[in-house]
Amino acid sequence: MREIFELINSMAPYLLLGFFLAGVMHAFVPNTLYRRYLGGSSFRSVLNAALLGIPLPLCSCGVIPTAMSLRKEGASRGATVSFLISTPQTGVDSIFATYSLMGLPFALLRPLVALATSLMGGCLVNRFDEKEGVEEKPVVAASTEQQEGLSFGQKIKSAFRYAFVEMMQDIGKWLVMGLVVAGLITVFVPDSFFAVFADKPLLSMLLVLAFAIPMYLCATGSIPIAIALMLKGLSPGTALVLLMAGPAVNVASMLVISKVMGKRTLALYLLSIVSGAILFGLGIDYLLPREWFVAPLAKIHACHEEGISWFNVGCTILLALLLLNAFVQRYRKPEACTCHAGCSCGGSENQWVTTVKGMTCNHCRNNVEKAILKVEGVERVEVDLPTGRTVVYGKADKEAVRQAVESIGFEME
Repeated sequence: MREIFELINSMAPYLLLGFFLAGVMHAFVPNTLYRRYLGGSSFRSVLNAALLGIPLPLCSCGVIPTAMSLRKEGASRGATVSFLISTPQTGVDSIFATYSLMGLPFALLRPLVALATSLMGGCLVNRFDEKEGVEEKPVVAASTEQQEGLSFGQKIKSAFRYAFVEMMQDIGKWLVMGLVVAGLITVFVPDSFFAVFADKPLLSMLLVLAFAIPMYLCATGSIPIAIALMLKGLSPGTALVLLMAGPAVNVASMLVISKVMGKRTLALYLLSIVSGAILFGLGIDYLLPREWFVAPLAKIHACHEEGISWFNVGCTILLALLLLNAFVQRYRKPEACTCHAGCSCGGSENQWVTTVKGMTCNHCRNNVEKAILKVEGVERVEVDLPTGRTVVYGKADKEAVRQAVESIGFEME
């Protein structure tokens, strides 16, 4: 438990700051900005998608529906893949957390590698896959952006809710799991287990990829696992492979990309992420001083020896309370409502209930709601994330709603 507490204690102030900055971006940067510059099969659109995706705090599950929505609204296939690669690999929250525990070199390398691999993937798709499948026509949103028209105070409130409720609901579980796994590795895995890989960086990278690709890892939750592996003797380059490939790829995202964008796009997507991570990992191990990446890890032990920082402890307690509140709100049962005529919530609207499968975060839910709202005849929609229960109000065609949901990678019963 001591190892887990030390990791949390070191990360807590930076995590809180990163969450807050993510909330500010969500509240004050309009979504139209992320759609305006992604059209056309050009290098510029691929670059724009990468630069827009790098600071966004979206995990690999949340980025899928967002990217599919961008695709439907006119983003090119290459720009969509670039966005899919760059966004889950890093974000403002994970950059701050990386700096806090792994030092400046790793914090600078994460966005650099995300940029390089996303440019590679987007350009490869534009070059070799631009004609695969049926090109979707851009869909114009039927509703305005949620943040437009809000006052400054309302935007600040939205920023705090997104940062410390919605975002914590989305990645909090995976962050906690990452810390627990790191502690288990530190305590139960003997140093000799990785000794055989100490002078074989490429072999250790392939081993890490074999475990990381099927798993779900968020960009922030992968940090403590990477640290634990380095403390056991694996190279900094191997840690980078975990940090980049782990958050960007998992079984769920691969299935959705294959279904929505085609197998060739999936192959180019995986090739870019895996080859880019390995190339940069080998570059770190053979071209850069190991001390740049190993020295910051000594701070974890030094902080333990120097004593407890009460500021960090306060941040840890605050982080724990916010996570607890987010979990309680996420899994709290919604209030029952029959919406019969005369009901306080809306009265005599036409409605029907269905279930949407595959949603794992609030970004998924928001994208499902937006997709359904674009269907002609839909007046409003309510989606419950934990159960997938979806109530559609209006006289919309059910098959049109189904197609809208499936076009962004989800399934509707």
